[in-house]
Amino acid sequence: MMRFLFPDTPRDFPLRRALRTALRTLHILATGVLLGGHIFGQPEERLFGWLVGSVASGVILLATDLHATFAFLLQVRGLLVLVKVVLTAMVFFFWEARVPLLVAVLALGAAGSHMPGSLRHRLIVGQGKFIGDQRSG
Repeated sequence: MMRFLFPDTPRDFPLRRALRTALRTLHILATGVLLGGHIFGQPEERLFGWLVGSVASGVILLATDLHATFAFLLQVRGLLVLVKVVLTAMVFFFWEARVPLLVAVLALGAAGSHMPGSLRHRLIVGQGKFIGDQRSG
């Protein structure tokens, strides 16, 4: 089971980069509209579709990372994704703080996406035991 979750070489599939680029674009669009809608006080029913688009595109992006290797979750970028998921889930419990929480999620996403690859792809746990996915895109 460990070999399946943590392969020696991260798995790939045809058109991976193109799919991830399209998903990332959709994810940024949906989350941007969702955050803007909350900032400008749009009613929940107008934001629901954008919430679904944001969550769905994020889940599929995460699935493509986990398909490559579960070591993704042990890398800086994977840990940032987990923090973003927790902060987003906190919106349900701290509704009045939804805008600062979503701004924090956006800021972490932007910082994580633009930090040097050597830091973003660094394994925090399991160095020498697991092989992280070093590919960009």
